[in-house]
Amino acid sequence: MTHPTPPEEGTTQTAVTDHRSLPVFVRHRPFALLMLVTGAIGWVASAILVLERLALYEDTGYVTSCDINPWVSCGKVMDTWQSAVFGFPNPLIGIVAFAIVITTAMAALSGARFSPWYWLGLQVGVSMGLLFVFWLWYQALFVIHVLCLYCMVVWAVMIPLFILLTARNLVYGIIPAPGPVVRFVPTWAGTLITVVYVAVAVSVFSRFFTVFTGL
Repeated sequence: MTHPTPPEEGTTQTAVTDHRSLPVFVRHRPFALLMLVTGAIGWVASAILVLERLALYEDTGYVTSCDINPWVSCGKVMDTWQSAVFGFPNPLIGIVAFAIVITTAMAALSGARFSPWYWLGLQVGVSMGLLFVFWLWYQALFVIHVLCLYCMVVWAVMIPLFILLTARNLVYGIIPAPGPVVRFVPTWAGTLITVVYVAVAVSVFSRFFTVFTGL
């Protein structure tokens, strides 16, 4: 005989009970796995960027592993002030931030339950990270005019991480919102992620149209 999974510590029973038909990803273990995957990919991409940056510090003539052409070049991006907004390489932020995501995921998979304040803090951190990524996207396309592949990997994981975390926090009442919003975001999370991916891809293709087509 099976029993309903109890709500997480600090969450409201109403938020959980009213939305049992929502996608599986908002449940404890599946969501932890999603966090682990996105966090790990983001951390690896950030680590590679840090290593490439260190190599450039040692040898200014070093060619990074993603220096494909004049328009896709991590090395060129690293030569701009936007690559070190706070006075140190941006990827160092990713090293720390994604480590927190990974640690949270591993703890959750081990059975840990976090208080609402922790999830709210994580939401704030991920939201700030997404805003920073959006700014970097704008800089890459409209100011620097050069793409960084490993940076784009970070963009790619931040999008689902933000949307899925927001959906999860809506379901568990961490983020107060009207019922229609609480139902819409988790139900259409996959579609929202796809729409954002398509929008980013279209923006990149349109901005670098002549590069991709040779016209």
